[in-house]
Amino acid sequence: MTAFLYHLNYDFRTGLRDKTQMLMYYLFPLFFYAMMGMLMGQVNPGFLTTMIPAMIVFAGMSSTLLALPGPVVSARENGVYRSYRINGVPAINIVLIPILGTMLHMTVCAAIIALTAKPLFGAGLPLAGHELAGVGIFFAMAFCLAALGMLIGVISSSSRATVLLGQALYLPSIMLSGMMIPLGMLPKGLAPVALLFPATHMMEAFRGAVMGLPTTTDPWLATVALLASGAIALGLSVHLFDWDSKPTGKPRARFLALLALLPFAVAALIYAL
Repeated sequence: MTAFLYHLNYDFRTGLRDKTQMLMYYLFPLFFYAMMGMLMGQVNPGFLTTMIPAMIVFAGMSSTLLALPGPVVSARENGVYRSYRINGVPAINIVLIPILGTMLHMTVCAAIIALTAKPLFGAGLPLAGHELAGVGIFFAMAFCLAALGMLIGVISSSSRATVLLGQALYLPSIMLSGMMIPLGMLPKGLAPVALLFPATHMMEAFRGAVMGLPTTTDPWLATVALLASGAIALGLSVHLFDWDSKPTGKPRARFLALLALLPFAVAALIYAL
């Protein structure tokens, strides 16, 4: 346990020292948050109602889908994981530590947004008495995104592949999840498509269970989908984990990674019915 905590502390501090990770964990999402607060608050005052959850989800996606997979691939290519294997470090530790470290960074960034959005931009606050629900949904969101980010790193053969796979979730989520436009305002045919992305369920959970706003789906069903997806992604990350960039033996069935999106597909099917 001491070695695990030491490794976790090292991973967290690396995120503060590494310029690229510092950019994606803090500078980029907080800069975007400031710009959206100044611009969208004037153009679309309704955005301020959901600004806090929207910017927390955006920051979480930047920290995980964009920042987490790259170092995983680099460590594998540079033989870091091979040395861990020689020294008896289990695969579950190697998978869990980046997930937990990234969740810590997400918590710090989310706290900054939650504490400053109201005094700086007049953003809407959670309903009184719903703050603990917000904390719970945040950690469900953080776990899901971090596990998905780790899974992307595990199945990617190169740093270029991590960018492509991360963007495949990141870009549609910004447009369809309800961060910018409420899910109910999307064309009817796009709503089931939007529900295939984790960020949509994050926004629905925050809107309904924390902000007290109308939702298209059940916010607690959305939270269950996030937890289920995170658990599947974590299990698949361990199952598909390779110690070396050129592993020997039977190739891993990387297409199994799609199972991590199965809870969202089920939720979309329930909505369609």
